[in-house]
Amino acid sequence: MTIARFEQDGPALVVDGTGALPASASLSGSRVRVTGSVEQHEGGWSARLPLLASRWRGPERALPTGRYRVEVDGVDIDVSVPVTQLGVLRAQVDGDTVLVGPPVDPIYDSAEAQGSLERRYLSHTTPLEDAVFFESFYGRAASCNPLAIDREIARRAPGVTRYWSVVDLSVAVPDGAVAVVDGSPEWWRARGSSRLLVVNDWLRRPFARRTGQRVLQTWHGTPLKRLALHRRGFAPRRWGAVVKESRRWDVLLAQNPYAARILGRAYAFLRRPVWIEGYPRNDSLVTGDPAAVRERLDIGADERVLLYAPTWRDDRDEIVEFVDPARLAAEADAVVLVRGHSRTLIPGRDVAGPRVIDVTAYPDTSELLLAADALITDYSSVMFDFSVTGKPMYFLVPDLAHYRGELRGFYFDLAERAPGPLVPDVDALLAALAADPAAYADRYAAWQRAFNAREDGRAAERVVARLIDRGMLPVV
Repeated sequence: MTIARFEQDGPALVVDGTGALPASASLSGSRVRVTGSVEQHEGGWSARLPLLASRWRGPERALPTGRYRVEVDGVDIDVSVPVTQLGVLRAQVDGDTVLVGPPVDPIYDSAEAQGSLERRYLSHTTPLEDAVFFESFYGRAASCNPLAIDREIARRAPGVTRYWSVVDLSVAVPDGAVAVVDGSPEWWRARGSSRLLVVNDWLRRPFARRTGQRVLQTWHGTPLKRLALHRRGFAPRRWGAVVKESRRWDVLLAQNPYAARILGRAYAFLRRPVWIEGYPRNDSLVTGDPAAVRERLDIGADERVLLYAPTWRDDRDEIVEFVDPARLAAEADAVVLVRGHSRTLIPGRDVAGPRVIDVTAYPDTSELLLAADALITDYSSVMFDFSVTGKPMYFLVPDLAHYRGELRGFYFDLAERAPGPLVPDVDALLAALAADPAAYADRYAAWQRAFNAREDGRAAERVVARLIDRGMLPVV
């Protein structure tokens, strides 16, 4: 027989049972596994399972929202604990599963309650404050261009309050910033009262710009694949949604002139300001320390590191399975980092194997690019960022014809311009990895001239200076 309860101190789940002392206890989720402690006591045993986890040598944080299986060696778990607020998260137990959610009162989960918060937001009763509201990838990470801009704002205007939209408190925000959990009353208030919003994707939920409020759309990559209004078979009903969204933006940031043209047309952001300043997220590729990143990932300084970072597919939820990471690590004599797209973070599971590290949940892609010796990708915009480093790139594209001809389509012929070899399978990839990358030196240089001309490590400085000069960012 087993019973369970939550402890606020920690917080933790405690499972009590009778019989022999189990050898181990753990909580197992798709991206995080937590090991608990088991102790004998009079009449039975107790397993204490923390609801916190440390990753990448960082501090312990709340478990990400999701389902976690309770695994106690040799014991069938079937218990029930109602939804409980535990400070940094909320949780309940149903059978052998712990359901973890953000620390938002469940009363705000209903459509009626969210509607009430939306109406309060739309009423504009909260005065504007000297604050910036940041959101990256819908709150799944504090990362990308918004993160680099946050760092520069903290340096240039330390008196400005910096709010970060997060899905839950597993998401680490920069020092000095204030995390606001998506959908909470605090989130709605911060979004409605901040003078400047800095985002890298669509603004979700109802949005009503207030007098004096501005939006900087940084986007999240130079596009190879067709976007928005340019997509084949794009439903007419969505055209209105695209135009409505882009009208919310005051300024669009582009990495290069090519991206400025494409993004402006794809999102009908015409005759409005587009700043071509390079990408702030790439400043660290010029100024950062790869050794520090490798240390956080427990990778030796002399190891060869291959980063496999494919884009997502419109016809599937999880990362493509074109590579056996363990085989690649063994045959290329390298550590293989596997980075799924942000859209595959929640539905997917970490891969594992000798010298394989799944870094899909790693908060900052730029740090992974900095740490890697070579990139293996397909159609991801990461190719335009990694080229800042000058390190070799390889394009594993077994579905090239399908992706180009049916699934998405391209803005240019990748085969003609790619700064590295296009390969159809892992055998060809291994051969390419063993070859001299100098064969692509001319293409690589042409690529950098076209796409990386403004990548000098000072993009964030230029963007923040323009925000201040145009009165979009108060200097407090």
